[in-house]
Amino acid sequence: MFDKLEDLVLRLEEVLNQLSEPDVASDPERFRKLMKEQSDLTPIVETYQAYRQNQQNIEESLLLLDEEKDEEMRELAKEELSASREEVEKLEGKLKILLLPKDPNDDKNVIVEIRAGAGGDEAALFAAEVYRMYVHYAEGRRWRVETMECEEIGIGGMKNVSFMITGQGAYSVMKYESGVHRVQRVPETESGGRIHTSTISVAVMPEAEEVEVEIDEKDIRIDVMRASGNGGQCVNTTDSAVRLTHYPSGIVVYSQTEKSQLQNKEKAFALLRAKLYDIECQKAHDAEAEARRSQIGTGDRSEKIRTYNFPQGRVTDHRIGLTLYKLDKVMGGDIQEIIDACVAADQAAKLSRLNEEE
Repeated sequence: MFDKLEDLVLRLEEVLNQLSEPDVASDPERFRKLMKEQSDLTPIVETYQAYRQNQQNIEESLLLLDEEKDEEMRELAKEELSASREEVEKLEGKLKILLLPKDPNDDKNVIVEIRAGAGGDEAALFAAEVYRMYVHYAEGRRWRVETMECEEIGIGGMKNVSFMITGQGAYSVMKYESGVHRVQRVPETESGGRIHTSTISVAVMPEAEEVEVEIDEKDIRIDVMRASGNGGQCVNTTDSAVRLTHYPSGIVVYSQTEKSQLQNKEKAFALLRAKLYDIECQKAHDAEAEARRSQIGTGDRSEKIRTYNFPQGRVTDHRIGLTLYKLDKVMGGDIQEIIDACVAADQAAKLSRLNEEE
């Protein structure tokens, strides 16, 4: 591990030297890659430098204890030694986490797709609430949310909704939300006061660039039509809605959220690329089934990951055994504690697997 860290220290020096070259700014792609590499390397190198400093403090404290006769100075040296040893242990654990293999999609924007499952109108109502939960969470992180596709029902619910979240590292955070979310509560339409259980599915897909997914024009049918449902000016008056049918996969996507046919077409293609890229990612994960089962956030999307129990004000994440009694805050977008716990569990699982391999 430490040989690799020394190599990373040298690499960061090389990157900084290259960034200081006068001609690098004239090559935007090279400049972007170097800045990205600097951003990735800096926290690792800074942590390693702190680790080395504390190791040096340990050596100096031990030397002082061997040579010093004054009892007061020896006590100070013992305190310094204890503090440095504790810090070294923490920093070593942090370095192991920083050196874990990184998901190449972590820095990407995401496309989130929410679909109502079992439970009829109640599931559609909950889908709309979870959509708003994610919008509030994204806004709290100053990420941009853009709706791409939405099928609403008359009482304020959503049969399905797809939206893009644009923000640094969005996928690294949102990927833990993929799976089946279950709600337990008394529906507003239920006169008997019985608790119903409904489900929705959430799929989180990294945004795919055109170079990552090639779509042959012969494999696509593009239909344009008038938008339907709720909307302002232009809805039902112009052929602005776009539907794409991808023959090889059978995927159909539809976009009508913009007034412009061109903008809807761009959104539809972005959604299609994400779905096709996600299929390839799923195949890659299936090829590493054992690794996939040991990680949080990369499992089967049919897996029930979370229950929202309204009568008890409780949220339970079944993957990590976490239960919180602050349902109102969670539904308002306060999901960071859950995500942090998922990240920690994922890192622990990866570290455990690495230790077993060693």
